[in-house]
Amino acid sequence: MDEPKVRGATEQGSGTVEGLTRAENHHRRGVRGGAAAGTETCRLAAAVVRPADPAAPPVVLLNPRITERSDEADEQFEGCLSFFDVRGLVPRPLRITVETTTLDGLAVTTTYQRGLARLVHHEIDHLDDLLYTSRMRAGTDLIPVEQYRQTGRAWTYE
Repeated sequence: MDEPKVRGATEQGSGTVEGLTRAENHHRRGVRGGAAAGTETCRLAAAVVRPADPAAPPVVLLNPRITERSDEADEQFEGCLSFFDVRGLVPRPLRITVETTTLDGLAVTTTYQRGLARLVHHEIDHLDDLLYTSRMRAGTDLIPVEQYRQTGRAWTYE
């Protein structure tokens, strides 16, 4: 792995977290999410996820790959900074296991659950050129954010 390129991507990830913070402050809608970017030149994919807990540190994923998905799933509304004014009901697994790479080139495996699993999965989808709309069930329509009654509230789980 080309270490200078990895470090550069990590620095870009840091800038991405700053961008997310600006979006949160601008929209004041409880934005919690992430950003993802990939490059063909060094086969590097990076995603940064901001957990719902403001005190939690960002989750940085380098070359993430979902290795396991739970059969148990739920549907929650998702939005995206790619098109912020709509929401869609998206089914996702309640638990995913993700393998990532450290800056030292070591493989690390982490399991995410519920809301954080949803956020991580959403960002990994971006790295795979997928938007959440491609995960929606056939016949399910997007709704304008004005009609979305849970704006600013955390996803609920039993």
